[in-house]
Amino acid sequence: MSALSVLEFVRAALPPPPARVLEIGAGEGELAAALAGAGYDVVAIDPAYEGEALVLPVALLELDAPPASFDAAVAVVSLHHVEPLEPSCAHLATLVRRGGPLVVDEFDVAAFDAAAADWLCARRCELGRDVPEHRDEMIAELRGHLHGVDRIRAALSPAFELGPSARGPYLHRWDLAPEHQRPEEEAIAAGRLPAVGVRFTGLRR
Repeated sequence: MSALSVLEFVRAALPPPPARVLEIGAGEGELAAALAGAGYDVVAIDPAYEGEALVLPVALLELDAPPASFDAAVAVVSLHHVEPLEPSCAHLATLVRRGGPLVVDEFDVAAFDAAAADWLCARRCELGRDVPEHRDEMIAELRGHLHGVDRIRAALSPAFELGPSARGPYLHRWDLAPEHQRPEEEAIAAGRLPAVGVRFTGLRR
């Protein structure tokens, strides 16, 4: 996976502004604000959002918008939470115009194993942060309620022509610090850690 930042990765795949972009699972709206600042017409949604910024507190399946009303869609570490996944992805397909890009940045829970859990917990301990008491329970809980990338791709593939998945680091983005990126990359290269970060793009069929 390229070392591009999330914003750089997303911008590289989007059509030029002022394209209309749907962001799924926008969190506090940081990416949406950056895209809007670059001239994009952004609609950002997140059902857990409680603030007053440009994020609508709406689930993907409940978003009421005309068919093909978006030029592109972006999902950054969000589709693994989306419920129900398959109907939501089918609805997403109705919202994006034909030929419009889909940009996905994900955490692959299926690749999150004991080595990844140990590395993550050790780094959190170094920062004085709470860690789960039982590693195996942490892994089981995550796998029990998050969708893996294979399932996400399967849900998207009927309507989107998906490119290959590029794997790389992600754990340093999970309540750690930027200086943890290089050690994670080195551990992946040495075979000590799985690459749990996944990026791919697609085009609406």
